[in-house]
Amino acid sequence: MRAEPEDAETSGASPRAGGSATRGPRKALEWWREAVFYQVYVRSFADSDGDGVGDLEGIRSRLGYLELLGVDALWLTPFYRSPMADHGYDIADPRDVDPMFGTLGDFDVLLTEAHKRKIKVTVDVVPNHTSNQHAWFKSAMAAAPGSRERERYVFRDGVGPRGEDPPNNWVSAFGGPAWTRVPDGQWYLHLFAPQQPDLNWANPEVAADLERTLRFWLERGVDGFRIDVAHGMAKPPGLPDMDPRAGGFTPTDYYDPRWDYDGVHEIHQMIRKVLDEFPETMAVGEIWVTDEERLSRYLRPDELHLAFNFRLVLTHFDADAMRTAIQRSLTVPAKVGAPATWTLSNHDVWRQVSRYGGGAQGVRRARAMALVELALPGAIYLYNGEELGLANVDIPASAIADPRAKTSGAEFGRDVSRVPLPWEGDLPPFGFSRNPRTWLPMPGDWAELTVEKQIEDADSTLSLYRQAIELRKTHTAFGGDELEWYGAPAGCFAFRRRGGGLVCALNTSASPIALPPGEVLLASSPLVDGKLPADSAAWLV
Repeated sequence: MRAEPEDAETSGASPRAGGSATRGPRKALEWWREAVFYQVYVRSFADSDGDGVGDLEGIRSRLGYLELLGVDALWLTPFYRSPMADHGYDIADPRDVDPMFGTLGDFDVLLTEAHKRKIKVTVDVVPNHTSNQHAWFKSAMAAAPGSRERERYVFRDGVGPRGEDPPNNWVSAFGGPAWTRVPDGQWYLHLFAPQQPDLNWANPEVAADLERTLRFWLERGVDGFRIDVAHGMAKPPGLPDMDPRAGGFTPTDYYDPRWDYDGVHEIHQMIRKVLDEFPETMAVGEIWVTDEERLSRYLRPDELHLAFNFRLVLTHFDADAMRTAIQRSLTVPAKVGAPATWTLSNHDVWRQVSRYGGGAQGVRRARAMALVELALPGAIYLYNGEELGLANVDIPASAIADPRAKTSGAEFGRDVSRVPLPWEGDLPPFGFSRNPRTWLPMPGDWAELTVEKQIEDADSTLSLYRQAIELRKTHTAFGGDELEWYGAPAGCFAFRRRGGGLVCALNTSASPIALPPGEVLLASSPLVDGKLPADSAAWLV
């Protein structure tokens, strides 16, 4: 690789000055700008009561591990009262804890102990829809068409001589029509499962109720929210038909009025006004919008603090493609002065080990991409288990739990990345639970991947993550929010963080390559005669 950097690619923020090898304290009010968040899929993290499902007390019991890992904040998936048609994303009461996961008291203890360990806690909110078991929806079903109760949701008359056809051609993100007919002949909208009716955000009662929910958790001390389907909620007047070619969950070039309607920004402005009353709190949006201009609107100063960036998730293990994804990812927040976000996995996508080819090759590539991700300026979102190098798990047909897989026919669906974590021991359930029957079956060959086996192994994936997170938090080389790119052989790239000096090199080619000048801080694989081997990354200063 050439020692001279190419023209700088800029994220728009001013670089911090470099200095000694230890970084100074962060500005408290903006802790989220470069925090390492850790997503806890509550059902799959740790089970304290032996029912085979993770819970809040299980998380509390493992806070020492999270402190050792070095993360700054947690994102907890929904733990609210729910009939679990979509494993908690169908919420019956957003201001209470489902008994499956514990009690409000358990949540308060978890929050207090996490804060004692200097770990922030953020929680999911789901403003697009409720459960069909929510008190509001039960009232709507008992009420007449045109009633106040039905106006909280999106009820419409059907079309055709007897109203036998849905009001429009919208489809559900889970497959099939987005409308379900009720006994009196009307239809209700559900962009996801039929058990998840969409709220009517043109109704002021809906906004007022979300504000009550936000304040309920903020007053308990939470540090922020992840907004589910943050590009949804608002619907255009008249609910016009979508282009049948649009489909999916992400807006495309085809007309799709289901997502990213301009009215959604008023909702985020309301959320931001509430958050601004609680210093040091934040919100991140799940926004599947790829158009840079439209995505940047969600990050304006009076809306969200962060927006999830899924470009790395959607990019193959290829240096040129990754470089393009990184450059485009920095462009969006630069428009409005917000930090970038980076993630390689979550509870809705395949684990990166499997996406990158599986087996030993998938592990090597996932380790390399962990160093690329953690080298970048901005906020990082890790998904529980990626630090152990876990891959997808084949789920028997009889054990599939994902409603999207059941309705769309997708093989395995999202369950493959939601299997409980292995903590210790040689056999399932590997310390996750005292019950061998976990909510999703655990594979028998995870004994070498447990926390217990990896924590003292200096070469393990867990040790790599621990070292990388520690360096990111403490070393001055990680200063600066702008990148300079080096010339590199085909299949490789290297960038330098201006203001700090860290160099990150990635080799996606088939042969070892020479590294840029500098001292190696950390490498995802052992060097070969001083060269970076294939499917590897390294940090240099």
